[in-house]
Amino acid sequence: MGLQSNLLDTNDSDALKAAEPETDYGRRTIQTIVNRPLRDAAFQEVVRTAYDATCAMTGLKLINGGGRCEIEAAHIRPVSNDGPDSPRNGLALSRTCHWMFDRGILSADDDGKILMATNLVSDQVRRMLNPDGLMRLPANQLVRPHAQFLRYHRENVFKG
Repeated sequence: MGLQSNLLDTNDSDALKAAEPETDYGRRTIQTIVNRPLRDAAFQEVVRTAYDATCAMTGLKLINGGGRCEIEAAHIRPVSNDGPDSPRNGLALSRTCHWMFDRGILSADDDGKILMATNLVSDQVRRMLNPDGLMRLPANQLVRPHAQFLRYHRENVFKG
């Protein structure tokens, strides 16, 4: 402890240099091959546009200082479980809601009622969600969530 204590209490650069030998901190690079489903880049834009860049569960329209939309397109039936990149399998969600939706903490019924996993949603999150308890859905029926995807989410992902 004496040497460490003395080194930390000093401004002597020679003493600090002696405490640790010079080392190359470069990192090794490895190549990996990953197999994962390909996601359609247009999915994000179509879903954001359908919801007017507004989170379906909070009603927040989040545009950053550079004019970029911060709302994400969430897959209702995950791509990893053969969910398609169809707008009918998408919801526009804030990052927080997207995270909770993907983990089954939030879900929705076929009529757009927001479902919350009991004991997993704090009062702060409850206050953040739409006060009427309903998702804000696109006016265009052709891009609204399809009941089969919402049912899949409730039966296979939702923890409520």
